[in-house]
Amino acid sequence: MSFTGPSVGSGGRTARRAFEFGRTYVVRPKGKHQATVVWLHGLGDNGSSWSQLLESLPLPNIKWICPTAPTQPISVLGGFPSTAWFDVGELSEDALDDVEGLDASATHVAKLLSTEPDDIKLGIGGFSMGAATALYSATCFSTRKYGNGNQYPCNLSAVVGLSGWLPCSKTLGKKLEEVDEAARRAASIPLLLCHGKSDDVVPYKFGEKSSQTLSSTGFQNVTFKSYNRLGHYTIPEEMDEVCAWLRSKLGLDGTS
Repeated sequence: MSFTGPSVGSGGRTARRAFEFGRTYVVRPKGKHQATVVWLHGLGDNGSSWSQLLESLPLPNIKWICPTAPTQPISVLGGFPSTAWFDVGELSEDALDDVEGLDASATHVAKLLSTEPDDIKLGIGGFSMGAATALYSATCFSTRKYGNGNQYPCNLSAVVGLSGWLPCSKTLGKKLEEVDEAARRAASIPLLLCHGKSDDVVPYKFGEKSSQTLSSTGFQNVTFKSYNRLGHYTIPEEMDEVCAWLRSKLGLDGTS
């Protein structure tokens, strides 16, 4: 699936970026299907590696959808192409957000969820920039629109972000204030953020500040978990907490 959107090219002219998404891997539920979660990998990865880990989790009622990001030039890699949900430079408080890339990926995720049955609860999770895309999707759900103003269609029941950050954080409060019912949706959606204190790729402070920004702008159901010696990867302890949290927030009954 591809998504093409406008961007400003040389000389101020409008260019078009084409986003060609890679292969999608699906892990079918081993038990009664109660929820579907799209899980988004990190920079340079693909959907396959996470699908193998997710298949091993004791969550028989979840269908996992693991897409692969487009291959595109990445600023932090000096323009070298890599699989990525959006372009990213050095992480900093003043870094510019690639809203066009974020919108394209959030749209792709929403389309993957759009064919699920009405009685199935929907969630999004991810690692690193996949977590950033998941959290961005949560803000789109709350305002009911993408950054480009197009309508966001999905009703989300849970969002998980591991070792990630919140894009467009500086403008979030204003966007929520401008939309009727946004505060109610923000207050209702459960969010889980997990971050290692030894993360040398996405520093711990970005995860912690993202959690604080979400809470301060009206996301009232935010859980933040920190891990003392965890770097930029996941560990069984973290995944155990993700499983318990998803069971609770999605109301999974564990039936096979």
